[in-house]
Amino acid sequence: MRSAHRVETVRTAERTLMARLPAGALMQRAAAGLAAACADALPRVYGSRVTLLTGSGDNGADTLYAGARLARRGASVTAVLLAPDRTHPEALKTLLRAGGTTATATDAAPLLQHADLVLDGIVGIGGKGGLRPEATHLAGLLAASPATVVAVDLPSGIEPDTGEVHGTAVRADLTITFGTHKPGLLIDPARAYAGSVRLIDIGLAATLPHTPALESLQHADIAALLPRPTGESDKYRRGVVGIAAGSTRYPGAAVLAVAGALRGGAGAVRYVGAATDAVLARFPETLISHTGPKKAGRVQAWVAGPGAADDPAPVAEALATDVPVLLDADGLRLADRDTVRTRKAPTLLTPHAGEAAALLGISREEVEAARLTAVRELARRYDATVLLKGSTTLIAAPDPDTPVRVNATGTPWLATAGSGDVLSGLAGSLLAAGLSPLDAASAAAYLHGLAGRYAADGAPTSAHDVAEAIPRAWRDITT
Repeated sequence: MRSAHRVETVRTAERTLMARLPAGALMQRAAAGLAAACADALPRVYGSRVTLLTGSGDNGADTLYAGARLARRGASVTAVLLAPDRTHPEALKTLLRAGGTTATATDAAPLLQHADLVLDGIVGIGGKGGLRPEATHLAGLLAASPATVVAVDLPSGIEPDTGEVHGTAVRADLTITFGTHKPGLLIDPARAYAGSVRLIDIGLAATLPHTPALESLQHADIAALLPRPTGESDKYRRGVVGIAAGSTRYPGAAVLAVAGALRGGAGAVRYVGAATDAVLARFPETLISHTGPKKAGRVQAWVAGPGAADDPAPVAEALATDVPVLLDADGLRLADRDTVRTRKAPTLLTPHAGEAAALLGISREEVEAARLTAVRELARRYDATVLLKGSTTLIAAPDPDTPVRVNATGTPWLATAGSGDVLSGLAGSLLAAGLSPLDAASAAAYLHGLAGRYAADGAPTSAHDVAEAIPRAWRDITT
């Protein structure tokens, strides 16, 4: 599992650790790891041309110390000093003693154009509100450079705690981050600026709190969550999921939600809605009810809303049950917020950015620019778990102290009609199997993303193909 901590938490942990270490030891650990990573990124260190974009403060000092280590190995290192009068004096002396040189920002253009590697040490985790004009100019020059760009701790210009980007930011090929991930490295739009992210252990784990701000589950974490049948399993022990979806206008939504549920391991799927013929034609094993969710029969979870059009009754009946309910698509619009908030059983909402914007009364662009804020606010307003779809999927529990989970297994090829219906059925099957909404959403997002990658394999795909690839993703995770 990858964990990310907020800036204030990291600062506190660093102060605690530094009090136990000799002066400067923590900075030297960071510089050593940074220099080693830069060496790995170069074809060879000796004779390479390295440019350091160096701001004031500890981030700039890390950059200078790392540059000194590369200079001792034969690299030609030049530090562009953005704040010469506030540059870390001891770090600068170390670079100069190692054979490095300095330049001003006005001399940066040719240095960046001819460098083999550039270290972005303009601002660190203390940076807020975007870059200043001089740094913005350098970021623009850097975007046109053929050099490999390595961000120091995080790309300059991104918001470390939220993943927001205000104006211009540095786009890195590689980000070397210290001690723990920062939320902005895991959440778009900032994540797209980070390139590959490599975590350097500087001993901070011992002083960080056990509970992070964000979690990114990996293969082993998802494998531990996925239910497995035993010799005593039957369809009810494996979980029966109810699907209240589809309409005469959108019968395919019902078919795809059922597909996601069946491929997601449901013991049985009980369907109610106007798309019975289409569902049975594709999945004859589906249990059919013509009475609506209230009298449909035994289920352990409901999925309500995909393709429901304007009929609020199935959504309201599902919410009136005492089992977990997943609301998606039209169900998000048709559900009464107070009804969701007062339910005794848990509720999972799965909006995309446009649906989240409608629920929050803001624009889609505002949601996409501040995904973390949006998902937390939705979870608070509805007192429900929320899975916010997007280039990075975020999952927030109603408890604000629970870490938000982030998933990045998806692919742009999942941006196709019906893909969300498959995800809702998949997550519903995991709810019916007994997983909590947070775990069901996390596992479903991870599986769905992998299935999308497998189905597309770099080429256009359909939601049907994604559903069919879920068993392969499940198998790869668990074996």
